[in-house]
Amino acid sequence: MSSAAEQKAVRSAAGGAPGTEGQRPRQTAVDGHRGEPGALRPPVWPGAPTPLGARFRVGPDGVAGTNFALWAGGAESVELCLFDPAGIETRLVLTELTHEIWHGFVPGVCPGQRYGFRVHGRWDPWTGARWNPAKLLLDPYARAVDGDFALPPEVYGHVRDWPQQQVADTVRDDRDSAPHVPKGVVVQDDDDWADDRRPKTPWSDSVIYELHVRGFTRLHPDIPEPLRGTYAGLAHPAAIDHLVRLGVTAVELLPVHQFAHEDHLLRRGLKNYWGYNSIGYFAPHAGYSASGTAGQQVGEFKRMVRALHEAGIEVILDVVYNHTAEAGEMGPTLSLRGIDNRGYYRLQADARRYADYTGCGNTLHVVQPHVLRLITDSLRYWVTEMGVDGFRFDLAAALARSMHDVDMLSPFLAVIAQDPVLRRVKLIAEPWDVGNGGYQVGAFPPLWTEWNDRYRDAVRDFWRGALPDMRDLGYRLSGSSDLYAWGGRRPYASINFITAHDGFTLRDLVSYERKHNEANGEGNRDGTNDNRAWNCGVEGETDDAGINALRRRQLRNLLTTLLVSTGVPMLVAGDEMGRTQGGNNNAYCQDGEVSWLDWSLLDQPGARGLFELAARLMELRHRHPVLRRRAFFSGRAQGADGLRDLAWFTARGEEMTERDWYAPAATLGLYLSGRDIPGRDARGAPVTDDSFLILLHSADRPADCVLPGPPWAGSYELVVDTSREDQAEPPGVAYRGGEMVTLPARSVLVLRVAG
Repeated sequence: MSSAAEQKAVRSAAGGAPGTEGQRPRQTAVDGHRGEPGALRPPVWPGAPTPLGARFRVGPDGVAGTNFALWAGGAESVELCLFDPAGIETRLVLTELTHEIWHGFVPGVCPGQRYGFRVHGRWDPWTGARWNPAKLLLDPYARAVDGDFALPPEVYGHVRDWPQQQVADTVRDDRDSAPHVPKGVVVQDDDDWADDRRPKTPWSDSVIYELHVRGFTRLHPDIPEPLRGTYAGLAHPAAIDHLVRLGVTAVELLPVHQFAHEDHLLRRGLKNYWGYNSIGYFAPHAGYSASGTAGQQVGEFKRMVRALHEAGIEVILDVVYNHTAEAGEMGPTLSLRGIDNRGYYRLQADARRYADYTGCGNTLHVVQPHVLRLITDSLRYWVTEMGVDGFRFDLAAALARSMHDVDMLSPFLAVIAQDPVLRRVKLIAEPWDVGNGGYQVGAFPPLWTEWNDRYRDAVRDFWRGALPDMRDLGYRLSGSSDLYAWGGRRPYASINFITAHDGFTLRDLVSYERKHNEANGEGNRDGTNDNRAWNCGVEGETDDAGINALRRRQLRNLLTTLLVSTGVPMLVAGDEMGRTQGGNNNAYCQDGEVSWLDWSLLDQPGARGLFELAARLMELRHRHPVLRRRAFFSGRAQGADGLRDLAWFTARGEEMTERDWYAPAATLGLYLSGRDIPGRDARGAPVTDDSFLILLHSADRPADCVLPGPPWAGSYELVVDTSREDQAEPPGVAYRGGEMVTLPARSVLVLRVAG
């Protein structure tokens, strides 16, 4: 801190508990520029406490203006701050207070107006009170955000460089943050979704494609340069054509809520690329807008959703309601901390510090009614006004915590279950957090699906030859009934994935065994060490033709396994063409070619073959309901011939015994019967289908395998053979039931029962 600042007046914490002032370090206020008031000061009428946020309207008397409403429990007063195009600030006091909501209607304020709040109250971090009116605060309900978070010292509520660092967060910084932080933007609600046709794809028919708005389109050669990396770029016919040809039914967008970059990344010249650092739960991230940031990003996002819907593709948002970009007690004051720190965040018994179940410094206090309202209002807004079809909840276990423990009867889950809007959309939980008892795979209630990391681990272990026995793999391939067959849940409760944004890409999974995250600037300490990967004999890229051929085969094996498993498959953008991140398994801060999808891969024969295989498998899945069952297998005989809906076979062509399940094996046969599939079609008729035999062989040598004969099948047609490089057409080879065939080394055969 400068010597001039050190000479400022020293004062103790305001409003501390009686008799405790002498036990606390005395604090210094650093005064700074507070901004000049605007020349024009419009009147403030009482307005209404609902809806929260800034809502433009024309009153019955014909006067147009904007109603502002902010929940700020415990605050002493609230100032509405309006900014003109030159950045000149006009402060208006909101005098109306209804149930802890400060509100007022300002005539003449129209869409495009930039604004923020200053909230007055006690500064006493020792009791969790961190009000500081020198800090301009983003409206939690802002529909659009203009500007970037640069995080200079002025945006921190405390003096960052206080000589005594152990108490730095308790010393208030009175410098004005307004010149350094983004502003909310008043947006007009003028869109009519009456002509929009949501795909409403049933869960059992869904195939999810996880993508990053910027990374998916940034290098696409057929998208105009100004649109690359934006919502408009994703809406472009070239981008949508790829999704349609591939056959996915939904895109799951990495976070598109307005987010901020962490200070430690900015100091290293990096950015938070993934976006799991939200600060505006109603605002589409302005950095992905091609049309402007003064509200235009809202319309652009809506047009993107419409374009995807017209192509039959649903839009699912990856949302981060478990924490915010304000981090822990040493983080910046951007919004909620300055509005009511104790009301919005979980605090420890020492209220100065935060309870952190997220690993990101803070945790939203979801059991508080106003926090729960913020989240559910946001979710409903994205469904009803932005057109999205569902949500994937990052670290969902943190949202399900009551006071401390994860509670499946928590207020958050209870509210979602009864909400007439939210209970009808797709809900995906990342069913864990970093706190004690946070791992909750299989525990979320009906309505919810879950990322199934046990599927990921079992499939990875099988194809690298590391499964201790076959039990776990059997459950995962058949819908994970051990996890989800309770409370009316169905096989589609399992979101099956082998890769996700967090971890190796599919190509890196077969090219690296160790993470290579040096570019992240954290000494390769970040990212998981539990990769369950096999590099096929060489770490990283190689010119060895044999190893590269084996890697391409392993890619086909992994992709085929995923798309023929029971449950909902999730594919990561670029895995269908062999995208690499150079072994970086935590590319959260890599906004560049490490993370961007390289579309030139499709010009390479191996990558083109992988894409063609993925598209053919998705079409196979679409045509055959036996591959996307809506009910769990029973394993019981379906008729006098003893044929069951699900059967498992050894390489000898014999059904698996209990002993076989408890031993490792390199070959596994999975028989799926299409006879009398549970459920009815749209007209109430029974659902029947072809039957399939799927053979998985992970050994490095070919193996003889006997195909099950009657009653399972009299003959088979080979539909997929992953040992083949050319995947443009199905093999079309026929076999007799009971015949011995040779399984190529490390391969998957998908056979349709032909007679």
